[in-house]
Amino acid sequence: MRGVLIPADSVEVGVDVAGDADADPGVETEVDLDDAWALNPRVSLRPERFGALAYHFGNRRLSFLRHPDLVRVAEGLADADTVAEALRTAGVAEARWPSFQRALTTLAASDMVVRRPASNEVQPSGESDE
Repeated sequence: MRGVLIPADSVEVGVDVAGDADADPGVETEVDLDDAWALNPRVSLRPERFGALAYHFGNRRLSFLRHPDLVRVAEGLADADTVAEALRTAGVAEARWPSFQRALTTLAASDMVVRRPASNEVQPSGESDE
């Protein structure tokens, strides 16, 4: 098991990832606060006293979201145009944002969260739903 502890002020926000050590995607994607992200559709969250368990049904990885604030942010990503907006909506103080950014980057490395187009992005011309 690979663990990440991320201290933020007096509160720790962390993610522990369990799974096949050989299944590491190799390229870590940093989560930018100005980008739109969401929980991977193949991920299910189970609330726990410490935060939540996240299970990825595709790669069979299990992650421990070790603070309820991180769970609120992860759940709010899909409804926010940016990670920063999700953090604000969840009531996370800006001084704590760097620790949440690192935790979300850890989740991105294990494919628990994925980048998505922001709802305000214009679809390129020539593409339609027809």
